[in-house]
Amino acid sequence: MFKKILIANRGEIACRVIKTARRMGIQTVAVYSDADARAPFVQMADEAVHIGPPPASESYLIADKIIEACKQTGAEAVHPGYGFLSERTSFAEALADAGIEFIGPPVGAIAAMGDKIESKKLAKDAGVNVVPGFVGEIEDTEHAVKISNEIGYPVMMKASAGGGGKGMRLAFSDTDVREGFEATKREGLSSFGDDRVFIEKFIEDPRHIEIQVLGDKHGNIIYLNERECSIQRRHQKVVEEAPSPFVTPKMRKAMGEQCVALAKAVDYYSAGTVELIVSGADKTGESFYFLEMNTRLQVEHPVTECITGVDLVEQMIRVAAGEKLPIAQEDVKIDGWAIENRIYAEDPYRGFLPSTGRLSRYRPPVEGWTDDGAENARRGVDGVRVDDGVYEGGEVSMFYDPMIAKLVTWGETRDEAADKQIAALDSFEIEGLGHNIDFVSAIMQHPRFREGNLTTGFIAEEYPEGFAGAAASPELKKKLAAIAGFIATARADRARRVDGQLAESLDPPSAWSVKLDGTYYAVELTDEGITVDREEVDVAMEYAPGDRLVLAEVDEETLGVKLQTTSTGLKMTTRGAIHTVEILPAHIAHLAEHMIEKIPPDLSRYLICPMPGLLVSLNVDTGDRVEIGQPLAVIEAMKMENILRAEKAGTVKTVNAKAGDSLAVDAIILELE
Repeated sequence: MFKKILIANRGEIACRVIKTARRMGIQTVAVYSDADARAPFVQMADEAVHIGPPPASESYLIADKIIEACKQTGAEAVHPGYGFLSERTSFAEALADAGIEFIGPPVGAIAAMGDKIESKKLAKDAGVNVVPGFVGEIEDTEHAVKISNEIGYPVMMKASAGGGGKGMRLAFSDTDVREGFEATKREGLSSFGDDRVFIEKFIEDPRHIEIQVLGDKHGNIIYLNERECSIQRRHQKVVEEAPSPFVTPKMRKAMGEQCVALAKAVDYYSAGTVELIVSGADKTGESFYFLEMNTRLQVEHPVTECITGVDLVEQMIRVAAGEKLPIAQEDVKIDGWAIENRIYAEDPYRGFLPSTGRLSRYRPPVEGWTDDGAENARRGVDGVRVDDGVYEGGEVSMFYDPMIAKLVTWGETRDEAADKQIAALDSFEIEGLGHNIDFVSAIMQHPRFREGNLTTGFIAEEYPEGFAGAAASPELKKKLAAIAGFIATARADRARRVDGQLAESLDPPSAWSVKLDGTYYAVELTDEGITVDREEVDVAMEYAPGDRLVLAEVDEETLGVKLQTTSTGLKMTTRGAIHTVEILPAHIAHLAEHMIEKIPPDLSRYLICPMPGLLVSLNVDTGDRVEIGQPLAVIEAMKMENILRAEKAGTVKTVNAKAGDSLAVDAIILELE
């Protein structure tokens, strides 16, 4: 077994690998950029080596710096995590030349599966179902249009070396192809150094299901069941679960055996994932097709660990050291259900725009993934596990992936795992930047999710106008009004006792007019309890002024409510929505009727940069006429291109930026007359 390994990655996956290595008695080496000098993974490792400035192209993606760090520290092997150099054949070859073991698959398998065009040919030869499409060289945009018409719309354009949702465009028409083909090439080149694109048929009602495979250097290969990853946004996975609510035992066996056959065809060993697209319209479960094979550890690997009891990172290390797999196919079981939500630095209330900045507050519901090897290590505390690599006061940088953490829950049933997600998300505190906690909570509560009726179009279909918060029932709003009344009374009591704002002989107000999301509630606290609109509500909670999170038992339901004080009351966040609350003592509530409402200004004639990023292209100039929906500019942020469109028709009056400029959030790119 290795005595020392280096982790050629950062963030939560670096922390994850370090913890397993530590449990195995293996010393660890971290490498870090200037941006990560104070990151948790750097502090956790036994040694750390600085490798350059923040841009990955100048640090984490330079193989020579990783190899030099190995030589400097005596690391015998490298775990690449995912992303960065994890699927670069040149990196694995360079490690081999330097006498350093690569904790991953053989170079031949990486090369074969890394080229999505060649991998489809290999899959077909191995007897794996493949999606109809064009896998040759595409000359230019017009050639792409011709191919798309021959296949039949809709089609998917994909960068040949792509992954992680980057370099992918869905096209329903010639216009979509003409608009997106060059962007797909650019994303492939900037993210993977390869601008080749292939086009394939887009499967209707598609479900994204993947099979986890694991092999050793002695020819043993098994599959560890499936993961459902259908809920995606812009082809980036948001929610993953294991097992899939759609897959039957017969399907699981057929999928698993085909994926093992493919792995054997390329002499695969280590952990890997074969991604499949499944037609949800086919109730026989036989219409599944090969998409790609990821020759690395997947972001969503924890859900497989939760239901199988297999530590995938440990097995990768043992396989790299030459050990045989400790289990055979018949030993693989399914124990319960696990769900993972990716917590991203993005604002779902503003069209999911990337959000960078400092984490002024970061309080996960439980401590990060433990490393004691016990059952609760894989499943967290009471079935709640957090994999993260950030810290309160740290910064989420524009240079790297926007994922803050992974929240994983395990339960005996799917509903139990989902309920644990909702409760954990309610008490997950993040301040300082936008995040998607409310959004994934809304998904966990969504009737369609609960039914297991999933497709890759779930988000677009269920939130066509964007996200404005999860719907709240009248019963929930009444409970929140009761909590607001409790808080208002506690604050008034503190003002009397501590601040001296009320005379000792005067009792603080206990009757309140609570305006919650525009609806008024009469809340009164008495010695007997709390009433809302004269109906009794049973509330048990502890609150001290200044608390930002309260846990309340209201009519036998536990609610975690995050609080933010405003000039007129509170913002209360729970169950996937932000509720605006105004509170006045009942005897002066009538004064609110005479307050003047402030109307926000109309900014539709400005094209405003929605996030910090690079202005890749500007499609118009002063004097040009534009129409509603016309693409005006392309902004690149966090490795993704975002097309900015005109909100109204008009003529360009002034242009304030040019291609190549780095823009701040809310920078005005142009103004219409």
